[in-house]
Amino acid sequence: MDITPRIAALDTAAIAASLDSAGFARFPLLSAPECAALRALYGAPVFRSRIVMAQHNFGQGEYQYFADPLPPPVAALRTALYPPLAVVANGWARRLGGTADFPPTHEAFRTRCHVAGQTRPTPLLLRYRAGDYNCLHQDLYGDIHFPIQVAVLLSAPEADFSGGEFVLVEQRPRMQSRPEVVALRQGEAVAFAVNQRPATGKRGDYRVTLRHGVSRIHAGERMTLGIIFHDAR
Repeated sequence: MDITPRIAALDTAAIAASLDSAGFARFPLLSAPECAALRALYGAPVFRSRIVMAQHNFGQGEYQYFADPLPPPVAALRTALYPPLAVVANGWARRLGGTADFPPTHEAFRTRCHVAGQTRPTPLLLRYRAGDYNCLHQDLYGDIHFPIQVAVLLSAPEADFSGGEFVLVEQRPRMQSRPEVVALRQGEAVAFAVNQRPATGKRGDYRVTLRHGVSRIHAGERMTLGIIFHDAR
């Protein structure tokens, strides 16, 4: 998977603008054969842990966290996607009054995580079948976290599964929560806020909090690659 030139060819300005305005951005990323190859990893010995969601009241379904070293396609995606998203992350930090110090490379950011005791990789494969769903949540695994993550739909809607929409809910100060259903095609990625993002109001920027989940699967099997840039304790 020659992913670096593909990421370089993305319209990063449009992605950044969508993240700033809506808290998420969709963009094409993988081919159908590449999606199939990643789905096939689910039964391979490349994971550090398996989570059955119902056992933790997370929803229904299951997912597995990849072990180090990450499979080459997953490592390539994580490495190549980080730099353009770090530009957005630093812009968000400045707007929220924080320190814009996310380093330009993922290797440098991951070193920072390891120094803080966050050493376990967090990219994962998620598998949902009929009746499964994922409750609204945030993927925060320690004191250090990168404010944007990416999910890639590996299955084909209507052909492989039905239902199972990706859902974002934005909690705004002194206002009711706002839901967003993000319809994805196979191989399409969505970048979205992990926890908080800046939004522009009449008196300047303010913080909004986002959570994400997946609605109930009606039929078939839905698989997703999750790319989280911070490591876990």
